[in-house]
Amino acid sequence: MPEARYSKIQIRLHQLLDPATVADTKSRLLDQFLSCLIVLNVIAVTLESVPEVNNLYSNYFRFFEIISISIFSIEYMLRFWTSPITYRAVSQKCNWPRLRYVFSTNGMVDLLAISPFYLQFLMPGIDLRILRSLRLIRILKLSAYNSALSDLVEALNEERRAFFAAGYLFMLIFVLASSFIYFAEHSAQPNEFNSIPHAMYWALITITTVGYGDIAPVTHVGKFIAAASAISGVVVVALLTGIIASAFNTQMERRKAELENEIRRAFDDDFLDSKELQHIERIRKHFGISKRRTQELIEIIRLEKKPKG
Repeated sequence: MPEARYSKIQIRLHQLLDPATVADTKSRLLDQFLSCLIVLNVIAVTLESVPEVNNLYSNYFRFFEIISISIFSIEYMLRFWTSPITYRAVSQKCNWPRLRYVFSTNGMVDLLAISPFYLQFLMPGIDLRILRSLRLIRILKLSAYNSALSDLVEALNEERRAFFAAGYLFMLIFVLASSFIYFAEHSAQPNEFNSIPHAMYWALITITTVGYGDIAPVTHVGKFIAAASAISGVVVVALLTGIIASAFNTQMERRKAELENEIRRAFDDDFLDSKELQHIERIRKHFGISKRRTQELIEIIRLEKKPKG
């Protein structure tokens, strides 16, 4: 749908609520304000869980919560109103764009961020500790201004086959360790290993090398199984960590290559004007690449383009 179908206010609000571009100072200030508000909410919820602090400052916490929920509610309604611009910019055939926003990842996070406040009125008997914990979901709103979480998800998606293979090995070792330790230790420790599901707790903390020590095998066979499980767990966890690290590194290298291609394209006329620099800066921020690395790429390409002799 062309932008002419939307009001100027709607278009401007959409620009303000989206992650800021280089030239849009107001949008950048709004991003910073909302990010600070989210962080302050997380700090407030954390401090509220301390009885001494909550008794002294409960009224201040309540006032801050009302102010915060008002801002987040207005933000949610404005994002709901301007969502057709986002989804129809991607596909002109997009039906029910506002409903797509509601059920999108960002939409669900935005809704969960404000729902605890309204739930206490709809369900007066609900445990306030549960509502306080749910309010910590607001930290996920920071994902809208930082690509780290989406980078991780995209990296895992790229290496999903290897990740699922390693995950399968982990589950295999987990089930086998639970079963073997149950048969080895059930007679000696019927209370701690009274079933395979109960043994799964021991297997999980052993394979992940946490080892709380609250449950430990006492038979020789059980100790052997414990040692084998721990060694196997180290290998599989290291494998999973390596896959994630490799995928994430590949993702970042791909983004650096994309940025380099954009810089080379901008150098087609052997000169970078202000618009091209702004475009490169937008891409740099979107990809999370440092200014130093970007400047190095610009200097390298400038030297390549410089006539020899």
